[in-house]
Amino acid sequence: MLAQKPIGACVVASNKITLLTHPKREIFKQKQHLYNYLTRFLLERLTHACKRKSEIEDDGSASLKVVFSRRRGTDYHAMREYLEFLRDGREVMTPVRTINWDVLSPSDIAVENHSKRAGLQIADVFTSALWHAIEPNRYGFCESRYARSLAVRLIKTNGQRLNYGLTLVPPFGKSPLNDEQKEFIEWIRLLKEKRGPPDS
Repeated sequence: MLAQKPIGACVVASNKITLLTHPKREIFKQKQHLYNYLTRFLLERLTHACKRKSEIEDDGSASLKVVFSRRRGTDYHAMREYLEFLRDGREVMTPVRTINWDVLSPSDIAVENHSKRAGLQIADVFTSALWHAIEPNRYGFCESRYARSLAVRLIKTNGQRLNYGLTLVPPFGKSPLNDEQKEFIEWIRLLKEKRGPPDS
């Protein structure tokens, strides 16, 4: 049913084991640093997709309101401060992508209880489906059927969903994946189904 709805989904999946040897692993060990970093990946893609959709279908003006599901231990004030830091260009290194600040203001971030927002529950369905597709269960098997059903709803750019609707950190080709995981990710990469959200 969800695959037939006008929804655009975006999922960022991190292989945390690879952080054990990452040059900046000490930074990612600090509270909320990894969460903020991955949220940034998500917002880069979402703001770009919103802007492109508004240019295709409207006058080009777009705004994105972000609603986080309340999770214990997450400091959303620190999240806003991190986004303001990015917006103000205070990074030492120039990023490959950036959040489109014409579309998102750090003040447009809300936090609500999971049970009170259907949108948060829909996000959980997509996240869960993709998680089961790429995370082996206790027997070492992945279950990709649900993710394959929903994959047409992943946002895409230039016809490509990988690294846009589904982003792996580290990227495909650098992530240590088993054969089943590789087959699924390659299937996403080659998916050219015309249904789903328009290109952004």
